[in-house]
Amino acid sequence: MEKSLKIMDLPTNERPRERLLRYGVEALSNSELLAIILRSGSKKESILNLSSRIIKENGGLNGLLNCTIDDFMSLHGVGRAKATQLIALSELSKRFKSYKDGDEYRIVKPDDAANLVMEDMRHLKQEHLKVIMLNTKNVVIFIKDVSVGILNSSIVHPREVFCDAIRKNSASIVICHNHPSGDPTPSNEDINVTHRLEECGKLLGIDLLDHIVIGNGAYISLKQKGIL
Repeated sequence: MEKSLKIMDLPTNERPRERLLRYGVEALSNSELLAIILRSGSKKESILNLSSRIIKENGGLNGLLNCTIDDFMSLHGVGRAKATQLIALSELSKRFKSYKDGDEYRIVKPDDAANLVMEDMRHLKQEHLKVIMLNTKNVVIFIKDVSVGILNSSIVHPREVFCDAIRKNSASIVICHNHPSGDPTPSNEDINVTHRLEECGKLLGIDLLDHIVIGNGAYISLKQKGIL
């Protein structure tokens, strides 16, 4: 039975691990770093070629962050084991950039909220609405995905937005949604939804502190714009 091509099958001077130890991690390409994690290629393809192709076919490293396990398994040469490695790597990368490592995360300005969700939301192909729930000290206590699809008042129901906020005894919330176009300029419907949720929050005693619209590496705060 033909074996998979592993890193150890490569000439010594081409092995990513040996290059890392000799020259430092900064000297390695993205493909070489991924090869160290995946360890082996397929029967017909070296691990370096496979790693390079995985990155290329998903539009670069940022594309990998938004792939599902099914997306990975659909790639030629990627089975269940490699797909789970890739999805775990993607999740770890997201957690490095968020509060999910267990540390307290406090929101005192729009930057704090935007930075918390930016990597999760900037490359999404559909609009997603997240609710960030805060305690009385503005520390994040929970984040929930509320809806997927075009943001409008017929889809975004206040009961869905505030349901978990009530259960978690939240003092306030920040809502965040993305624009797949990459342009964070709020639409008229974005503004209408914001005002509707603001009024509902007043009735419930849970303040809507801000509505952050996420683009590709940029955001707009409706609070800063004077809309909220």
